[in-house]
Amino acid sequence: QLAESGGGLVQPGGSLILSCAPTGDTLDDYAVAWFRQAPGKGREPVACISSSADNTNYADSVKGRFTIFRDHAKNTVDLRMNSLKPEGTTIYYCAARIAYSTNWFFAENAYNYWGQGPQVTVSS
Repeated sequence: QLAESGGGLVQPGGSLILSCAPTGDTLDDYAVAWFRQAPGKGREPVACISSSADNTNYADSVKGRFTIFRDHAKNTVDLRMNSLKPEGTTIYYCAARIAYSTNWFFAENAYNYWGQGPQVTVSS
């Protein structure tokens, strides 16, 4: 089970941090990704991080603005989002899979644990 937090309303150009936390486990052995889905559109990958070495990958649309990272003290994988664009309301999902490797995974079907998805609204 995964639980996300940190969603909300932010103005264009603003920043937000989303957190993904497991319930009753540690994320150290999991590859983790963030996906997002806008109304009427399919779910798309945003960023992912490997279980070992913290290798990361990002969608072209967020490179340079978003950062995925592990906060070992909180046992979370966070997504820092800067310079947010006025894209309306989007649901962000955290996903995880067991993976004792340095590989990251960008495909939706690579993950078997999903959170409920916090809502992020970027609007003035």
